[in-house]
Amino acid sequence: MGFRYFALQRAHAAGVKGFARNNPDGTVEVWAEGLEKALAIFEADLRQGPAMSRVENVWVDLVMPRGESAFEIR
Repeated sequence: MGFRYFALQRAHAAGVKGFARNNPDGTVEVWAEGLEKALAIFEADLRQGPAMSRVENVWVDLVMPRGESAFEIR
């Protein structure tokens, strides 16, 4: 399973809204909005990543929510 689809699955499980997309440099950007506890669970899932993957870094920036209506792959 690719990282973006893993993020989609875990976002739905945690009740998080936002998106995941590939960046030109090969990284994956994830924008997530939700309750603090849901975001903490989602972040922990992203740090672990899907089976057979290697997550090298996770950067977290706290910003104002945009009002995403669902979690999607872009």
